[in-house]
Amino acid sequence: MAAKIIISGRVQGVGFRYFTTDLAKNHDISGWVKNLATGDVEVEVEGDKSAVAGFLKELKIGPSHGHVSNFQIEWKPYEGKYEKFQVRF
Repeated sequence: MAAKIIISGRVQGVGFRYFTTDLAKNHDISGWVKNLATGDVEVEVEGDKSAVAGFLKELKIGPSHGHVSNFQIEWKPYEGKYEKFQVRF
């Protein structure tokens, strides 16, 4: 399963990318996360269906110092194009 996610709210300057990276490692999924110039965070993930579902459930909550106000998911076909999860700049 694969997905592209755009997350809005207080998601920059609160460790959101590193929270996301740790979460992805805990769920054994691959992909990337990056801050957008709009103040949002973009995430793209691939992995087992149940792992991605668990990851998304926790990602919607976010880190303790952040606040997620909007969470948009675009489902994509699994392509296996990522070997690990990383922060992009």
